[in-house]
Amino acid sequence: MSRILVLEDDKNLGESLIGFLKGEGYDVTHCHNIKDAEEAYANSKEIKSPYELMVLDWMLPDGQGIDFLSNVRRSDKATPIIMLTARTELIDKVIGLESGANDYMTKPFEPRELIARIRVQLRTKGQQKIEDREKIILGDLEIDDVKREVSWMGEKKEFTKMEYDFLRLLADSPNRAFSREEILNKVWGYENYPSTRTVDTHVLQIRQKLTDELIETVRGIGYRLRFDEN
Repeated sequence: MSRILVLEDDKNLGESLIGFLKGEGYDVTHCHNIKDAEEAYANSKEIKSPYELMVLDWMLPDGQGIDFLSNVRRSDKATPIIMLTARTELIDKVIGLESGANDYMTKPFEPRELIARIRVQLRTKGQQKIEDREKIILGDLEIDDVKREVSWMGEKKEFTKMEYDFLRLLADSPNRAFSREEILNKVWGYENYPSTRTVDTHVLQIRQKLTDELIETVRGIGYRLRFDEN
């Protein structure tokens, strides 16, 4: 489940947006001002549970979201940030993007469009993280990103594109539980959004090619790739 920080002071818009995001399976923290957002962001780093994306309003009671954005970017270049604002001038968009925003939406907007943009940013972030590593070796499992090959106990296994991308996602964060919705977002993407049963089917197929014990069912959440480092 992806963690998202939303900084929005408009009560009606904020509550509506939070409800919509939670309905899509995201873990959302809602802050009404910069001070609270700074505390939430600092706390997330202390407990080693960082936000995977931020949605920031521009005009806030105690300052501008663009200032919070700039402060975040001093130490965090990777977390995707989407700016929300009533400002429609091109210069404002340029300032937002040059300050480090990954995307920019003007109010009013359709929640579905925001969800689509969030999924794009999370998928892009995941792909960039994966591209940083050419090979993953977890015990008897070896994944070669250059050749896009999977080996189990020294034997190469045939994988479809989606099976490979699915396994690669889990293997990049061993022992971390992924919800079915998060797997769908990051592997299939918004444009080709199937049902959660598709995830279960692919888990079955991967288990048949490797071993049942490798991908563990996390009740009430989804799946994780189990790896004992000892």
